[in-house]
Amino acid sequence: MAIAQSNPALTYLAQKEEIDAATARVLASGRYILGGEVEAFEREFAAYNHASHAIGAGNGTDALHLALRAAGVEPGDVVVTVANTAVATAAAIEMAGARIAFVDVDSDTLTMNPAALAGMLERGAQRFRAVIPVHLFGRCAAIEEIVAVAARQGLTVIEDCAQAHGASTNGATAGTFGAAAAFSFYPTKNLGAIGDGGAVVTSDDQIAEQARALRQYGWRERDLSLVAGVNSRLDEIQAAILRVKLLRLDADNQRRRLLAARYDRELAGAVQTPAPDEGAVHHQYVVRTPRRDSLRQFLSGNGIASLVHYPTPIHLQPAYRGRVVLPEDGLPVTEHAAAEILSLPMHAHLTDEEQSRVCDCVRQWAIHA
Repeated sequence: MAIAQSNPALTYLAQKEEIDAATARVLASGRYILGGEVEAFEREFAAYNHASHAIGAGNGTDALHLALRAAGVEPGDVVVTVANTAVATAAAIEMAGARIAFVDVDSDTLTMNPAALAGMLERGAQRFRAVIPVHLFGRCAAIEEIVAVAARQGLTVIEDCAQAHGASTNGATAGTFGAAAAFSFYPTKNLGAIGDGGAVVTSDDQIAEQARALRQYGWRERDLSLVAGVNSRLDEIQAAILRVKLLRLDADNQRRRLLAARYDRELAGAVQTPAPDEGAVHHQYVVRTPRRDSLRQFLSGNGIASLVHYPTPIHLQPAYRGRVVLPEDGLPVTEHAAAEILSLPMHAHLTDEEQSRVCDCVRQWAIHA
């Protein structure tokens, strides 16, 4: 496509000299696993998120798995989350040995509905242990309400921040409300590696210590496993690259905000635009229309790429259908939204000219739709 939906290569090219130098530094060091670059990035990323600790992991799914286990989730526990998210969220719950329960989302924000969560928990028929709100598309969920609902039932909150690097709500940073948070550094994320990576962020010393042990065979000292752990370590090269990119994250997020504001203005009336949110960092810009497939085809015909995040809610996918906990009335808002959502081109290096073409095409389509 002439206009990509996302373009990680442009992020590299914008900082090529610094990234190449960082990579060369690691290659020359001879230290490639859990060395000084990882330690430095963990300090810097923790500080960026106003937290005490960041623990690097191999990817975002592993980070969420490690956070759950470090916070005390055990086999047989039930973890509540939402079905309109990357399947990684569900996979991490099962990696921890827990069962999955889904609740519906708010119709405006498409993030966890606190009232739906309260309704699920009040049923009390399950061994609920934790809640994972997903900060979707770069927007914080109603996290303060969710934390309050969870606290009334004695549940732990683990934030899925895979799409929310730098997002905030009421002046506080995503990832600082729950007991811990998990971040992904997949290449298309607002803070993306050139490869895979993830991190657990927490201000709980005990959770941090446990997560560090779990990520490397349960070691607290070499070759002595005190708990059954895994192998999930952030590479030195990826940590060095992320240190470079972290310096530019706020500027890139601001560019995304400017792009989103322009979409808001120019697409009003043509499609349903996202609900306003000053703290959002717009990992995706997701519009809604009952004729989603028609719009996507029209954009494609004009050389504009788009994606659907996510076309099939997890509870309807073959791997999970029939074996997850659902509310009695199902997930009607989630299922309705899945048929309407479309992610337009959104990345920090999208040019004004490219965005003009996208806006023009959407408006042209709306006239004839």
